[in-house]
Amino acid sequence: MSQTEAPPAPERAPAPEPPDRSSGRRAVEGIVALLVIIAVLGIVAWAFVWMRDTEANRALVALVAVVTGVGGVIIAFLGADRIVDLLPVGMRESVRPWVFVGPALLLLGIFLVYPAINTVVTAFQGPTGEEFIGLENFEFVFTDPSMLRSIRNTIAWIVVVTALAVGVGLIFAVLADRLDRGEATAKSLIFLPMAISFVGASVVWGFIYDFQVFGEQRGLLNGILTGLGMDPVSWLSIEPWNNLFLMVIMVWMQTGFAMVILSAAIKSVPADLLEAGRIDGASELQIFFRIIIPSIQSSIVVVTTTMIINVLKVFDIVFVMTNGGSGTEVIAERMIRWFFRNRDYGKGAAIAAVLFVAVIPVMVWNVRRFREEEAIR
Repeated sequence: MSQTEAPPAPERAPAPEPPDRSSGRRAVEGIVALLVIIAVLGIVAWAFVWMRDTEANRALVALVAVVTGVGGVIIAFLGADRIVDLLPVGMRESVRPWVFVGPALLLLGIFLVYPAINTVVTAFQGPTGEEFIGLENFEFVFTDPSMLRSIRNTIAWIVVVTALAVGVGLIFAVLADRLDRGEATAKSLIFLPMAISFVGASVVWGFIYDFQVFGEQRGLLNGILTGLGMDPVSWLSIEPWNNLFLMVIMVWMQTGFAMVILSAAIKSVPADLLEAGRIDGASELQIFFRIIIPSIQSSIVVVTTTMIINVLKVFDIVFVMTNGGSGTEVIAERMIRWFFRNRDYGKGAAIAAVLFVAVIPVMVWNVRRFREEEAIR
């Protein structure tokens, strides 16, 4: 007896999906976050204009600057982060880094890249920055007697200040590392000049080098000379030694920085390596040159390149002590003089461009050293 098959049950129509309320809510949240960011930027812009034009109390202006600046940045970043959270999952992690890095790149472009490009363009223009004159400004840089003297002096600063600051800092680092007591005090005293600005240090050393044509000598060095029955000396007018006297100020300031960095590097040298050298009969001098120096070579390179860059930018010491006179010109001082005092924007920009090019090899050397060390590790 055959069994009849039951007819198939009719297919049910799929139930209608409920409306996706989450997508609408996400869109509203995104719009609100965007409006908040726009409102914060508007408040910051208004506060900037108000602080520039107001005659209110300085304390109130500072408070408004802190609240709108710090608070505005925090709120803006939180709002932008919320907008990123509302994006599709596949896009979030690729967009989020740009949300945080983007503003910094924008500021770098506005305040660093654009001025650098504009300076190079201005270097090919006349004193007012309106007419194109080709390479005349660069010809001035490499033919004018004062500019040639500033280039020679800057090279001397690079050699002398870098060698003395790094060398003396290394010696102090080694000696301080051997102290059983008072290491922190000794390092603090040596590092103390770093807390003084270049202008402040120049004023301090101005009392040491001070020379009076008439009347009692107030300078320390001339006070000692007159006390010994000798004639006072105009230290900052003796060429070319006055350049060396100015270099002493920067060495005094930068030695503490070199000492701190190199001292930390020396402490990282494995004690087993030093002990093995002593067991093999090496003297302390041999240990210093054959173990310690090679072990901290990367730190020495970092300190050296930092010193070179600082020396290339030196301006304050020369400006305060001699105003660039008596043969003490340096490149940075000439740049400031031509750009801001003589109002010759073309020559000032050309000097700045030459100074920028001079820094590039130092930076390339530093980057290559860093990559070599990373490859070894």
